[in-house]
Amino acid sequence: MSRMFVVLGVLALIVGAIWIGQGTGVFPYPATSFMVRQTPWAFYGGGLVLVGIVLLGLARRR
Repeated sequence: MSRMFVVLGVLALIVGAIWIGQGTGVFPYPATSFMVRQTPWAFYGGGLVLVGIVLLGLARRR
């Protein structure tokens, strides 16, 4: 079970970081993406990063 939390936590961290990068315009790839320079996606990414941190914390407890 903890291995699943680690995998999901790392995946959430990676996807969340990409969403933050696209939402802020730091990572504008692909250039035609609807997420580029759209602030709400930076906030969604931040939330997903927090979920990833919680999942990794749960994995360490087990």
